[in-house]
Amino acid sequence: MPELLTERSARVAAARKLTRRSGRDDAGAFLAEGRQAVSEALAEAGTDPDAVREVFATEAAAAAHRDLLAATRVPVRLVTDKAAASLSETVTPQGLVAVCRLRDVPAGTLVTDPPRLSVALAELNDPGNAGTVLRTADACGAGTVVFGAGSTDPYHGKVVRSSAGSLFHVDVVRSAPLGELVADLQAAGVTVLAADGGGEVPLDAAAGEGLLAAPVLWLFGNEARGLDPALAALADARVRVPMRGRAESLNLSVAAAICLYTTQLAQG
Repeated sequence: MPELLTERSARVAAARKLTRRSGRDDAGAFLAEGRQAVSEALAEAGTDPDAVREVFATEAAAAAHRDLLAATRVPVRLVTDKAAASLSETVTPQGLVAVCRLRDVPAGTLVTDPPRLSVALAELNDPGNAGTVLRTADACGAGTVVFGAGSTDPYHGKVVRSSAGSLFHVDVVRSAPLGELVADLQAAGVTVLAADGGGEVPLDAAAGEGLLAAPVLWLFGNEARGLDPALAALADARVRVPMRGRAESLNLSVAAAICLYTTQLAQG
C-alpha cells in the first residue's frame, strides 16, 4: 500500500499555494474540489491530457469515488485527512481535489468568433455570485463568461464550487478591459446589453424589439453599485427587469438568471 502524503510533503505544499491567486498565477493552475468539479475536470482531461495535473484523495474519498478515479490516467495521490484539509477552503473538506491547468482564453477569441450568448462581469466581487452566474450562463447556452478587470478571480475556490462544474463547460476570459472589449464586439456585430435597474428598456420589450437576437453579450455590474455609468453608456441598450412588487432590487445572480433565460428563449 502506498504511503500517504502528508501536509508537509512537497506536492501537497505546492498545491496548497494554489489557494491564493498569486500562487495560481505563478503555477498556471488551480484547485477543483469535490466529486462534481473533479468529475468535470477529469472529463476534460479525457480529451486534453494537460488539463489536470494530478488528483489528491483521502483513503475514504478514493474508496467512495473508486469508479471515477479508476477511469482516469491522471495520477491519483493518496493523502492524509489533514493534508486534504489543508487544500480545502470549506468547513467540511470533501477529501477529493484536482490540480487543474488554468483554462482562460484571450479576449480576442471572443471577438474573432462571437458565441450566440456571452456574459461580462464588471467589478463583481462576490465569489458565490460569480460561480452562480457561471452555472447559469452554462445552463442557458452561453459560450463565454468574461471576468472584467477588478472582478473576483474565476479560479477562487468558492467560484469553482459554486459553478458546480460549469467552469469547465464555458470559455473564461480574465481581467479584460471591458470598455475596449465592448467596442470591439460591437464592431464584430455583437449586441451589447447592460443590465441596469434604471435602464430605459424593459426586458420583455428588448425581446419584442429583437435586441436579444444572437449574438448578444450581457454586461452585469457590481453587487452593490451596479454597472459603472460610463461602461453602461457604451452598451447598445440599458435593460431593466420589470418588477411589480416593492423590492428595491434583485440579487445580481437572480437578475442575471432572468436576463440569460429570457435571451435563451428569444434565440430559440
